[in-house]
Amino acid sequence: MRAVKKVLRIVAVAAGVVIGGIALAIAFGGPGTPAPLRSISDPFKGVDFSDLPPLEKFICRGGDPLAFREYKAAGEPAGNVVLVHGSSAHSASMHSLAKAYAKAGFRAFSLDMRGHGASGGQETIKGPNHLQYDVEDFLKATRLTGNATLVGFSSGGGFVLGFAGGPRQDLFTGYVLLAPFVSQEAPTYRPDGGGWVSVGVPRIIGLVLLNAAGIGAFNNLPVLRFAVADEMKKNLTAEYSYSLAMRFRAPPDWRRTISAVQQPMAVLVGEKDELFVADQFAPLFAEKKIPVTVVPGVNHIGLILDERALQAAVSATAKLKRP
Repeated sequence: MRAVKKVLRIVAVAAGVVIGGIALAIAFGGPGTPAPLRSISDPFKGVDFSDLPPLEKFICRGGDPLAFREYKAAGEPAGNVVLVHGSSAHSASMHSLAKAYAKAGFRAFSLDMRGHGASGGQETIKGPNHLQYDVEDFLKATRLTGNATLVGFSSGGGFVLGFAGGPRQDLFTGYVLLAPFVSQEAPTYRPDGGGWVSVGVPRIIGLVLLNAAGIGAFNNLPVLRFAVADEMKKNLTAEYSYSLAMRFRAPPDWRRTISAVQQPMAVLVGEKDELFVADQFAPLFAEKKIPVTVVPGVNHIGLILDERALQAAVSATAKLKRP
């Protein structure tokens, strides 16, 4: 009996240490505040937003109104594209690219993903596939199911990769990834995303453990903070909760996700990308024979603003063919 009590005491102490460690990690292991990365924010100062289309909304299956912008095609539409913005951003950030698609004859839609812009707060995220359900509901609301290409930039590119390698991939006829965030463990990733993001690793680990035990009470705590300039913070999502950070990205098993892609896909990255390593994308997608285009002289944000990159994205989309 004494031996049993001793074992129980040891177990209790060990459990207390583990619980205490998790509590400390969650309480004090959040993200830092990175210095503003001007190469991301400053280029938008030269964008003409005077012709930005108004926000429209659709109602998703949970009853929430989610926002998007529509760009009419010049002439008879040659196809449809749905654009997913990058981390911290919203639909207006894809304005230059959306106009390039419209000019080339595509009907373009730019989304405010849930937790960004006018599409509700991060606290509205419920369940691991909530953002994918939102995209599916958008397709139904606009009657685009099976008749559009999904285009994602940066973190949005990672999200699009997850969609393309998942059970809903047949909802789109093709996929285009623009400098996608594949994984922090992928060879394409620079430490701290080239200075763009501070990650609260201890807090994430603690929350992963809690969620594995079925406890999601703290999922609204911030785990990512972006290098957003102070004057831009009122219009952007400067930090991500655990719920949003885990949903707006590619799945952890990104290799399997790439292998599961069956629809046509193209990848583009700027030669001078400061967040990711441009020459490491081609090896990542080589096994699936997914074409990777490196756009000369273009950095990360230039991939959605620079005219050379815009034309490369439009061209890649137009060339997508079923394998």
